[in-house]
Amino acid sequence: MLRKLGFSRNQFEIPIENFSMGQKKKIFLAKSICEEAHLFIWDEPLNYIDVISRIQIENMILEYSPTMILVEHDRRFIEKVATDIIELSK
Repeated sequence: MLRKLGFSRNQFEIPIENFSMGQKKKIFLAKSICEEAHLFIWDEPLNYIDVISRIQIENMILEYSPTMILVEHDRRFIEKVATDIIELSK
């Protein structure tokens, strides 16, 4: 899963503390999607994520089609990966 998110094999040897916030976020998202679950709840998964990583995460979600509840402010991302959208306003 990490390879699909742009990690090279030699990065698997690096302690997680040495990664950027964006890299850590991708590691946590990959770990989450690899765990067996009936429902995934992700709160703002694109925080600290660059454009290339965003595309990789979109592709991962589209490929694996997990049942998810996403809280995300990036409208284009949600429209690309979501099957239903619930908007809450004040």
